[in-house]
Amino acid sequence: MKKTILVLSLVTTLTVSAQQVVPLYDGAIPNSISSVNTEKTTNDGFIVITNVSVPTLTVYKPKKQSATKSAVIICPGGGYGMLAAGHEGIDVAKALNDMGITALILKYRLPNDAIMKDKAIGPLQDVQRAFQLVRENAAKYNIDPAKLGIMGFSAGGHLAATASTQYKRQVIDNPKHTSLRPDFSILLYPVISFNDALTHMGSRDNLVGKNPSADVIKLYSNELQVTKDTPKAFLVHSADDGAVPVGNSIAYYEALFKNGIYGEMLLYPHGEHGYGMNNKTTADKWMDNLKNWLVAEKFL
Repeated sequence: MKKTILVLSLVTTLTVSAQQVVPLYDGAIPNSISSVNTEKTTNDGFIVITNVSVPTLTVYKPKKQSATKSAVIICPGGGYGMLAAGHEGIDVAKALNDMGITALILKYRLPNDAIMKDKAIGPLQDVQRAFQLVRENAAKYNIDPAKLGIMGFSAGGHLAATASTQYKRQVIDNPKHTSLRPDFSILLYPVISFNDALTHMGSRDNLVGKNPSADVIKLYSNELQVTKDTPKAFLVHSADDGAVPVGNSIAYYEALFKNGIYGEMLLYPHGEHGYGMNNKTTADKWMDNLKNWLVAEKFL
């Protein structure tokens, strides 16, 4: 059967079950170059967004909110070349809602020299702005600004880990000195390192180019940026991941441990890469483990 690709607008796709799509910036988008918006959303069984130049937050509110009023900003993966907005975005937001957690899907800009003056900082600007925006409007969203976490898949995991380790390297204007630090991190088969031996080369090439300097590789290798102030993390990875080596999660966990931060890591023997919430090689559901961890850490 010939497959049909449906080209949809992001707003149409995400607002079917979402409450609100919020522009990330009130005025001009920082670090941007004037260009035609060529963003496209396709659905061939998986919802994919490409050519993102106008970032947004899509807010999913739970029907019954947890007393903790926790919230999570979700960064879908896609190698910094696309966003897997369905199984690493919408589906996850709904599952978090079922736990009583407010979920906010970040449609972050995809690095591109044609739309950014410095593509390496574009996604980080957007995630920092997301934390700024949500915390400054915590009452509006009815959330606790001290229980705002981040969740990232694959390259979105790299962005989430960068946000968790480099929140003091502020790449946006922050006149109110709002905290840009996540209170906790949830990292799913994440790209952590830009080191040749560990990285997903496509993600690295897309974010910092094909010939980054040693200093740039170090800066974006988040296992090297962990400090005692880095938030706790819950990590999931598969040993047979052929796209993003499991060593990425192990390196981050070890860096946390060396700094006295005790996170939790779930390693599956099989599952490969990109399975979202459903690793079909096991009856185990990592979302159940995540819920237990959030309860233990008093975020749920």
